[in-house]
Amino acid sequence: MRRLIALAGACFLAAAPLSAQTIQDQVTSFELDNGMDVVVIEDHRAPAVVHMVWYRAGSADEEPGVSGVAHFLEHLLFKGTETRAPGEFSEIVKAQGGTDNAFTSYDYTGYFQRVAADRLGLMMELEADRMKNLQLDREDILTERDVIIEERNQRVENDPGALFREQSTAAQFLNHPYGTPVIGWRHEMVNLDLDDALAYYEKFYSPNNAVLVVAGDVEPDDVLTLAKQHYGPIPANDELPERTRPQEPPQMAERRITFTDPRVAQPYVMRSYLAPERDPGDQRKAAALTLLAEILGGSQTSVLPQALQFEEKRSVYTGAFYSGLSLDDTTFGLINMPSEGITLEQAEADMDRVIAEFLENGVDPEQLERIKFQFRAAQTYALDNANSLARLYGSALTSGLTIEDVNAWPDIVQSITGEEIVAAAREVFDRDRAVTGFLRNDAEVTQ
Repeated sequence: MRRLIALAGACFLAAAPLSAQTIQDQVTSFELDNGMDVVVIEDHRAPAVVHMVWYRAGSADEEPGVSGVAHFLEHLLFKGTETRAPGEFSEIVKAQGGTDNAFTSYDYTGYFQRVAADRLGLMMELEADRMKNLQLDREDILTERDVIIEERNQRVENDPGALFREQSTAAQFLNHPYGTPVIGWRHEMVNLDLDDALAYYEKFYSPNNAVLVVAGDVEPDDVLTLAKQHYGPIPANDELPERTRPQEPPQMAERRITFTDPRVAQPYVMRSYLAPERDPGDQRKAAALTLLAEILGGSQTSVLPQALQFEEKRSVYTGAFYSGLSLDDTTFGLINMPSEGITLEQAEADMDRVIAEFLENGVDPEQLERIKFQFRAAQTYALDNANSLARLYGSALTSGLTIEDVNAWPDIVQSITGEEIVAAAREVFDRDRAVTGFLRNDAEVTQ
């Protein structure tokens, strides 16, 4: 549950890129002849650099039947290449005093290192090597497959809340691959093999499907020279498929699920609605929904906590969450954990009542101004973290946005009116496009 609460508070800050007036002059972009995009973010306050390679391919780009292969391949890229032994990549980074890691999401997979600025060329050499020279054997596959299955056991199978949210997402997306968990369904993960991993690798891991982001104590021309040297010789994949996915059929009725598990310590009700994402050149509705999530449940002063936790004391936690950074339609979520003695049916009614009152009364202008001020503060804090800057642009560019969209976002958010927020809420809060879920323990069912 702590992860879900953190998500509710983090979505707003994660959606807060730097103001165009303070950062755009520090951002330079190029495109190599092989189609690789390069973004350089200058920050000369410390002699360090973050080097990231983002692929426009995540779990939502997998073929049916091999769920989890994108995350599986992320693990396998730390095995050997034609010139380096398994594990040697990370050992070299560590020997340079640096750190490295990787991550997989629905829409992208990323690999990064943080090192001294004068080691940037070496990082490019290493990353370019595994972009096209990965060498795997059956033993690598078996060992790492056990690792990801154990990861699923720890993160999902042993957490009833995670299982519940996984089922809720699957109910939300019947046809779109967002309904399949990033880590994969267990019954498909156990059958992932070498051919599955290599097919995904050969299909998506190419320079014309990648974004290189370098943030730190660097000069754009120097980064471009190094990128041409290390990434430039890698040929583009001329057979890279167009990035299209199966889309959802019209949802015409609310979907409801009840998930029961004796390990549940705190039952709760959660509802998610299909919602628009941030689109290139069209971000106002997503900005309104970003502010709506803060207004309803982003902090203790938000609408839901104030009414249900502090005034009526009928809930122990309430929240709202939305992240518009998505290639396709995303979701807007609400959650209510009732106090002892309050049933989940009553908790759902409480949540609906407070939301209805908000739609009737509209946005409190003082609250909206306070949230916008917090948004500006988050932008300022982001200046101090080169890793955050690199993630900001990398995640946006691999989710269908442009640098211009990233730079425009803060001013768009500041310009959103209370009327726009209520209009966006009324449009999204359509029960025929929602999934409502109850997470219960066995004792509750028998009451």
